[in-house]
Amino acid sequence: MKGRLIYLIGPSGSGKDSLLDAARERLSARGVRIARRVITRSAEAVGESAEAVSHDEFDRLERSGAFAMSWRANELAYGIPLQIDQWLAAGEDVLVNGSRAYLEQARQRYPDMLTVLLSVRPEVLRQRLLKRNRETPEQIEARLARNARFEDSLDELFLLDNSGDLQESVDKLLRLIDR
Repeated sequence: MKGRLIYLIGPSGSGKDSLLDAARERLSARGVRIARRVITRSAEAVGESAEAVSHDEFDRLERSGAFAMSWRANELAYGIPLQIDQWLAAGEDVLVNGSRAYLEQARQRYPDMLTVLLSVRPEVLRQRLLKRNRETPEQIEARLARNARFEDSLDELFLLDNSGDLQESVDKLLRLIDR
């Protein structure tokens, strides 16, 4: 494949969707496509530019080979359309909002991918998660502990701190991509 896969991962609340929205125009100007995920939740609840489908429809798409990558997390299913392989083969870079749990499978399929871990200082992440009001304080603390263990166990990735100004994070992401 001629293009490069950029695999963006990070914990819930790290700001992946906000970063992608803020960087979309500048990424497009560089010829970087952002893959649109297929997710099994309502379009209103997705919070990103994704295609919402039922679990049955997702299973049908997965069985038919419609996805380059697919995984399940938090009772939802996520798929990256197979079209990304055509884009990569045509020499286009493709950015994917990926999954930390699927990282090893993604590396096996795309060994030359650029992995970017969007991180946030624990106190900032805690406040973001509390503000969303989707989880109990105990669930949030468990999530923070899992995130710390995950960050400590990884190599071969670029850490991008998104604790501060969003435009600074966009600039950092673009510098990583431009390397």
